[in-house]
Amino acid sequence: MPDTRVLDSTMHHRETGTGAPIVFLHGNPTSSYLWRNVLPVVGPGRLLAPDLIGMGDSGKPPIDYTFADHARYLDAWFDALGLVEVVLVGHDWGGALAFDWATRHPGRVRAVAFTETIAKPMSWDEFPEAGRDLWRALRTDGVGESIFLDDSFVRDGLRAISDRLGPADLEVYRRPYPTRASRLPLLRWARSMPLDGTPGDVVARAEAYVEWLASSHDVPKLMVTFTPSYGTMTEPAVIDWCANTISALDIQRYDEVAGHHTPEDQPDLLAAAISDWLDRNSLR
Repeated sequence: MPDTRVLDSTMHHRETGTGAPIVFLHGNPTSSYLWRNVLPVVGPGRLLAPDLIGMGDSGKPPIDYTFADHARYLDAWFDALGLVEVVLVGHDWGGALAFDWATRHPGRVRAVAFTETIAKPMSWDEFPEAGRDLWRALRTDGVGESIFLDDSFVRDGLRAISDRLGPADLEVYRRPYPTRASRLPLLRWARSMPLDGTPGDVVARAEAYVEWLASSHDVPKLMVTFTPSYGTMTEPAVIDWCANTISALDIQRYDEVAGHHTPEDQPDLLAAAISDWLDRNSLR
């Protein structure tokens, strides 16, 4: 699991196999560890999963950890590894970063798969009702800081990733965030959700990648969904919007139950869907 020099810091990633690169991007508040049970099942290919800057075992430079910062470091990581003709797989903000990278590098992307991600800007009415109060609180000065930067989130809040996590798994997710300053990326991601026109820079990026998702007819895409349990983002209206908007889209729907972190809750089924889709589209 090598570290790569990227701009003024380093980015860590896990890697297996050879051949055409398939890059797995995690979201908040996880790391490449999210994909540990998915990669072995996906099968052949050069499978890479980076830790986003400030997260996992990647460096923690003194930056603001905005969406633009993450995209900038991720761009540099792709360039440092010389990755071209890439298949992207994203979860949560990893999906949004995948869409954004593909939009800005259309000649380097072969296909995109995603699960439980930010497919488009939303209004509060479109946002899952169960999460509205929490996300409003996260955007409130002082309240968001107390939720994400205090010890209690790392100690207790990370349990919400999945009820399948054991103590050793939780320790891997907790270890990168021993101090308030180290937890800044977690808060910044939470406040980056494109809701009702804010934050403007993220909304603009999301609008751009929506246009790319709709117009890139020659790029295969895969959406994987499960029967939701708790904290999920892929409600029926979102699935319908994706089906009606995103070009060249296959949707794999499973009846099995999963929360928001589908790679933790249903790694085998998620990997099987990705593997079958890769083979159907001759992507490896």
